[in-house]
Amino acid sequence: MRTKGTSPDKLKTQAAALLDKVRITQPRIHCITNSVAQTFTANVLLALGADPSMTVAPDEIGAFVSGSDATLINLGTLDTDRRQAALIAAETAKGLGRPFVLDPVFAHKSSSRKKLAQTILALEPSAMRGNSDEISGIEADDRKVVLAETGSIDTVRFCGSIAKLQNGHPLMAKTTAVGCALGAVIAAFLVVEEDRFLAVTAALMSFGVAGEVAAAKANGPGSFVPAFLDTIHNLATSDIEKLGRIS
Repeated sequence: MRTKGTSPDKLKTQAAALLDKVRITQPRIHCITNSVAQTFTANVLLALGADPSMTVAPDEIGAFVSGSDATLINLGTLDTDRRQAALIAAETAKGLGRPFVLDPVFAHKSSSRKKLAQTILALEPSAMRGNSDEISGIEADDRKVVLAETGSIDTVRFCGSIAKLQNGHPLMAKTTAVGCALGAVIAAFLVVEEDRFLAVTAALMSFGVAGEVAAAKANGPGSFVPAFLDTIHNLATSDIEKLGRIS
């Protein structure tokens, strides 16, 4: 890890402090996300202490983004309304100077989806989250956008700083919408911390630690979901400082 002088232990302490700050601030996060992820994403934000809204209607998306502290643009189920709403949301957030997160789900499987991701990326989102396949073909400048590549090891890159996080559990990949919800959590952390690299790193660490703690209580994917929501809600700052693994 190279974070311009910040030690792993200090990053864990900072991440724990930001988790508390999200809970105190209760940021409103507007989510344009795929249809299979809406309920889980909203519940994760509520458990975290944030305030979600989820409409994808193009004729009202501008008002909802304007009334929110940050926005998630997830390209999962990219129907006509979501495609239009994604562009309106990005332009609105950009114009207001509000944080927004791009999650280019399956951008590697569709040329039109990849093109939309590049168009939104040109509006300079605060961060982009995706797995290696999704972000590998997208031309992103990590001097302008924080890049969060998630997998068995999560990597955050921004302006020469790199963090690798080893938290998480395989059950997280066996449950629909876990990765999509992470994008919303990143948005919440971006509201309470101006240092975007720190905000994204803290979000991933908190989310990964919660996944590990929840998995220890679960018997499989079905019981993992309620365990994860309970864990996000009850996660202690000491859990992050004790269990966070960053290198």
